[in-house]
Amino acid sequence: MTETATFSAEARTRVGKGAARAARRAGTVPAVVYGANKDPMPITINPIALRTEISKPGFFATLYDIDCDGTKERVLCRDLQLHPVTDVPMHADFLRVTESTQINVDIAVIFENEEESPGLKGGGVLNIVRHTVEVICRAGAIPESIVIDLTGREVGDSIHISEVSLPDGVRPTIDDRDFTIATIAAPTLMPVEEEIEEDLEGLEGEEGEEGVEGEEGAEGEDSGDSEDS
Repeated sequence: MTETATFSAEARTRVGKGAARAARRAGTVPAVVYGANKDPMPITINPIALRTEISKPGFFATLYDIDCDGTKERVLCRDLQLHPVTDVPMHADFLRVTESTQINVDIAVIFENEEESPGLKGGGVLNIVRHTVEVICRAGAIPESIVIDLTGREVGDSIHISEVSLPDGVRPTIDDRDFTIATIAAPTLMPVEEEIEEDLEGLEGEEGEEGVEGEEGAEGEDSGDSEDS
């Protein structure tokens, strides 16, 4: 496993909306650590450190240590409230876990070897049905990602969860059906050459019609001249 990042925290003596607003005015983010049959622990953490971790992929599937007054808690972020306009962190909920804690977590799906897919090389489109897959696993064995190899995939192929090799002890939460993760669809746009040919045919047809109309108009004018004379 990769090294676990640590949030430095301070205990909060007051709870409630007023205390949370006071913490934010002081330049910190109010949070709470709960679970493991222990009392909830209200804390405040550094907003810069939190924003740095939020910007990384897989934030909600990453274990962290919270160091509060010398006591460390291994946690997983289960809820994060952001300001609706500025996206500044407003509050966070952290769940205490151990290496053996069974948890549900969303894992990002990554596709590789697109250049080795005949369907995509021939103009097909990768239609991603699920960007993440929810799995059940131990907190100490959370996979970083689910990797899907597109080598040899043709237009019309569908990739189902049964085709994905998951690490030992990791299984999807949906176990009653073989759900689709992605498909390779046929291109939806006509090739440029065909579009150009159709445009040229349309222009030729319009020019032909204008020529006929012009000739008819000319004949009408000639007839009118002869009558007047």
